[in-house]
This record gives sequence, structure tokens and C-alpha cells, in this order.
Amino acid sequence: MEGIIQGMVSALNGIPAELVVFIISLCPILELRGGLIAASLLNMDMWKAIPICILGNILPIPFILLFIEKIFDLLKNTRFVKLINKLEAKAEKGAQKIMKHKKFGLFLFVGIPLPGTGAWTGSLVAALFHFKLKDACIAILGGLILATVIMTFISYGIPYIISLFM
Repeated sequence: MEGIIQGMVSALNGIPAELVVFIISLCPILELRGGLIAASLLNMDMWKAIPICILGNILPIPFILLFIEKIFDLLKNTRFVKLINKLEAKAEKGAQKIMKHKKFGLFLFVGIPLPGTGAWTGSLVAALFHFKLKDACIAILGGLILATVIMTFISYGIPYIISLFM
């Protein structure tokens, strides 16, 4: 993932670091995790990077939760049907992990930074499996907070973070 992020950072050369981090955080797959790694690579202050990454990652979530089923229905009758089927299969795969524990499963799915997990996929699963909007939002936001803590330690390093508090 770091190679992809370095490539994006290079491609966005000349754009303010804050905007680069925001754009990367908006991207599916990379999300907040990629944004924090990019912020670290750009030597951005951790306290400045965290809210930018959270905002970038959370911005698409309400749209996914509210509109993805309608969008998928519209696109199923177009040339994008294979893409929609692939995304639904990915959601189905993620749902198997999540549905055992519902809200807590969604929280962990979003919060533990592993390949194929995150707020985008978690929102897709929540929408396609008809989670209550309030439950989905709380679990996804909680998961983003957990992912932020984990990725901040990974991106900035434990010694750096400890030094901030001493």
C-alpha cells in the first residue's frame, strides 16, 4: 500500500499537503489508512493530519449508506453490471464476517486495518444488508476512531507518539 501512496503523493506534487492527504483519505481502499501514511510521508503534523483524514474518509459514507442500492439498481442495466456484481460479491464476503456480531462486527470490520476492510466496504455491507442507519453510522464512526488510533501508531511510530506526551 505504501508504494501506491508514494505514487499518489508524487503524482499530486505541487498541491498542498493537506489537500493531498484529504484526497487520499477520500479514495476507496486507501481511505484514512492511506491518508495517515501519506501525512507521515509528507512530514505533516499528526494533530493536523488526523482530522483531515477522518473528514476525508467519513465524507462519502452517508452517500453510500443512503444511495448505493439505488445506484446499483440503475447501473445493473448498463455496461457496469460486472462491476456491480463484483462489488456486491465483495460486500457479501465482508458481510459473512460482520453479520455474526452485527454492530460490533461492523465496528471491528471498519476499525481493524486489514486489506478489504474499512469504512467504504463497511458502509456497502451496512446498506446492502439493511442495517438501521443510526446503528451503521455509530459502528462506522467508532470503527474509524479505532482505525485512526491504530494507523497513527503505525504511520507515525510509537516512539514519536510517546514523545509528544512526555
